[in-house]
Amino acid sequence: MKKTILSAGLLLACAASGGQAQVANINPVPQQVQAGSGNLFDAPQAWSIRSDKARAKSIAAQALWAQNTPETTPEARFTVTLGVKGDKAVKAYAKKIPPQAEGYYLRVSEKGAVIAAADEQGLFYGVQSLLAMSQKGRLEACAITDWPDVKFRGVVEGFYGTPWSHSARLSQLDFYGRNKMNVYIYGPKDDPYHRDRWRVPYPEAEAKRIQELNEYAKKCGVNFYWAIHPGVDIKWTAEDRDALLAKFEKMYELGIRSFAVFFDDIWGEGTKADKQAELLNYIDNNFIQKKHDISPLVMCPTEYNRAWANDEKGYLRTLGTKMNKSVEIMWTGNSVVHCIDKESMEWINQRINRKAYIWWNFPVSDFVRDRILLGPAYGNDLTIAGDLSGFVSNPMEHAEASKIALYGIADYTWNMKAYDYDRDWNKAISDLLPDNAWALRTFALYNKDLGPNGHGFRREEGDELKQLAQSVENGKLTGEICGELLNRCMELKTAADVLLADKSNPELIRELRPWLLQAKNVADYGYAVCMMPQAAQNGDKENTQSFTHIYQQARSIQEQMYTLENSDVRHALQPGIKLATKVLLPTLNKIFAQTVDAYNKANGTQLSNVAEYNPYKLSSNVPQLAMLPVTVRSNNVSVTPALEVINWQPGGELLIESDRLITFQGMDFNLGVPGAAKNFTLELLTENGQWTKVGLLHYKADDPVIHTANELGGMKASKLRLTNTSGTEQKVYFKQFKFVKQ
Repeated sequence: MKKTILSAGLLLACAASGGQAQVANINPVPQQVQAGSGNLFDAPQAWSIRSDKARAKSIAAQALWAQNTPETTPEARFTVTLGVKGDKAVKAYAKKIPPQAEGYYLRVSEKGAVIAAADEQGLFYGVQSLLAMSQKGRLEACAITDWPDVKFRGVVEGFYGTPWSHSARLSQLDFYGRNKMNVYIYGPKDDPYHRDRWRVPYPEAEAKRIQELNEYAKKCGVNFYWAIHPGVDIKWTAEDRDALLAKFEKMYELGIRSFAVFFDDIWGEGTKADKQAELLNYIDNNFIQKKHDISPLVMCPTEYNRAWANDEKGYLRTLGTKMNKSVEIMWTGNSVVHCIDKESMEWINQRINRKAYIWWNFPVSDFVRDRILLGPAYGNDLTIAGDLSGFVSNPMEHAEASKIALYGIADYTWNMKAYDYDRDWNKAISDLLPDNAWALRTFALYNKDLGPNGHGFRREEGDELKQLAQSVENGKLTGEICGELLNRCMELKTAADVLLADKSNPELIRELRPWLLQAKNVADYGYAVCMMPQAAQNGDKENTQSFTHIYQQARSIQEQMYTLENSDVRHALQPGIKLATKVLLPTLNKIFAQTVDAYNKANGTQLSNVAEYNPYKLSSNVPQLAMLPVTVRSNNVSVTPALEVINWQPGGELLIESDRLITFQGMDFNLGVPGAAKNFTLELLTENGQWTKVGLLHYKADDPVIHTANELGGMKASKLRLTNTSGTEQKVYFKQFKFVKQ
């Protein structure tokens, strides 16, 4: 048989151009594919398993036995031979096995398949590749040599907001196993036994759920890491050290064999690098190393990104020199939310004296909860595989929807050089909702960008509309442009309707539902707006398609889009439901304004041309506050909260400006620190042009909420500023900031 070595990228390109290569069904993309004659054949209806006795109960064998189709039976003609290096069953293939950990060699022919691996994890991954190849009822004669680029690959459940349900976590673990991700770090911020009550053992029912997750993770080939977050109130005493060790022992008794310690998003005593290193070394020496069956310890530092790193004080260098080299150190990049590049990896690795373990904050949406992020995972350097020890993604609280990005992250961390995020994004959508992939893809096109946010992290969206949008921006509105936009809007509405009726993945549709309803509003608004120019030319006839009627319809839909909320989880932080805000909606709003202006000029009317308007602007010389959006709901004006610790420098101010005088009724804000009012000064620029001070107070000594004195009520002003007047840096949380106007 003539054989050809193909790069994975070339093989997939062939498949995309019309071939039916079954290897293209494998995710992540394999490192090397040796194609034979290109022979495709029907997948067997039954297969038998051949292996050494030691491998009969491996997770790889269990994964094969668990399949109902094909049936697994000893009498089947199609034989799957399983083995790791040293096994008799695969002795003839020993030289084919890649030397890398978790690597495997897979050969497929019409008579059977051989999976020979470097270890049991690699054997499991070889089985996953075989199952992926056969999922559409066909197999391909080929040989695959495969291994991961990154040692630790997976997910950290580390977002703020509603934690995943137990069933969602089980579904995630199955997904990780199928896509060759080997790490799940359990660290939900709202689990009290992970954070606030870290010294206290889990109640029996909750302990049982964690135990079940851990057992299922093993079946899926995933290391279940349990993380503890003691930094909020740790005292660095022997009692606290022993309490932490006792908690780990309790988790060990539940079957946990992978552990992490988090010190992120805190201030005060818990942030001391030397104390953290001392504690981690103690745990590593007296627990991790002594057990002999535990994964390397992972820690998330307090200075977990470059923007917060104080090189002068040397926090990171202290960890690098004093903490055991066996302890992994997590890192989010140049800022809290940032893509990872070569230079930033070199910078951090030099300071911590080891390869950093990346915590990538995507597709997490806890700082933009009015969005659901369905775009591809891209932007990370494709040449950094040798510079990092691990790479985990922090996902959304929407577990099913997160799988689109996670599918790509699995591919990226396995085979960086072959990673094609656009191809991978399309595969991810088909994997998540195969029967209605076209509808999900159409909908996802308008749910990529994060919108303005405190981290300044944006994503591309609406590329296919940018030429049309530019024409509208330049005032070159034509019937052809309106027709194309109208088609796009109707495609979006059709997709939303189809998805709302989809029954194949009910949990996904439940998560998407608020945005699907908003998509229908956006589409209806687009229809009305695109009809307005022609209606204006036809004159204001008394019929349902008159300009005034369509104008009223458009205004009504604007209001509906504004008021639609996901009342379950969103209103408190980022009200509303947003999509298509980067290109489509701004373009529709521009057409609306241009058409109304032209109509007013021609008819002497004064119809409002405002489609989307916010009279408030925020600015700040406190870097972590500078990009926070201001939102308006009825008479309530609020600033989007920040989830991390704010280092508010002396003299640092937060300024909110209005383009008109407003009358204040009340104000309160929460900086997360009792007694913080005395460190800040609030001033309003009143109608006489003078800055006027407003008193601040706490109703209770232990209450972190700051209220304003009575003189605020009825004051008229166009600006307000909050300044740190304490003379020293204040470490606070920016949990809430709102005022009420008349």
